[in-house]
Amino acid sequence: MLAAVSCGGKQAATQQPVPAPTLPLPVGGLASVKVPVLPLTLLAADDSLGWGQHFADQHAALASADSILGLLLKMRAPEVTWVLPEDLRRQARRSPTFAANPDQMGTALLRGERVVDVPDPLRAELRTLVAIADARYALVPAQLVFVRTPGSADPRAGTAELTVVIVDARLGRVGFRTIARGDGTDPWTALTRAVKALTPGLP
Repeated sequence: MLAAVSCGGKQAATQQPVPAPTLPLPVGGLASVKVPVLPLTLLAADDSLGWGQHFADQHAALASADSILGLLLKMRAPEVTWVLPEDLRRQARRSPTFAANPDQMGTALLRGERVVDVPDPLRAELRTLVAIADARYALVPAQLVFVRTPGSADPRAGTAELTVVIVDARLGRVGFRTIARGDGTDPWTALTRAVKALTPGLP
């Protein structure tokens, strides 16, 4: 009896936690609604992947990630009127007295799974920026990390983990959060598959 309990405890300790499934974006509730997409500000990768050359220029890497996310959102969820980061930047530059620079906002703090109420000053910055875009909700890519694909025999295989939240900017509350995952032998393939997981049912 004791041996059986001991063995079972050892097995439980070595089991890898199963990640929660990716929740699909609630595009049905956002149909015909204007939704700004904030730029990504936090990107990191496991050094063991050997993908450092893709991130040597951090600004370029963030821009590439924004481009992939924006392109796929428009292609795969056209019922939503997405306002992409470049448009947000342009609108913010027109109102520099009121609007914060979207690339310098602390959106990465929204990656915490327990964050429901958006703290100030981010709350006020989001409310102003989203109002300038004539919208209420904002999609925030809070974090993008690349890790080794669990259980893969391919040393080149990595997994993109993209934390996405949707914020009601008027109330300052997170109404949707998920982590989208995708595998690939380079970061942009992995990210593409992760973003596609947000809109399942399409190729």
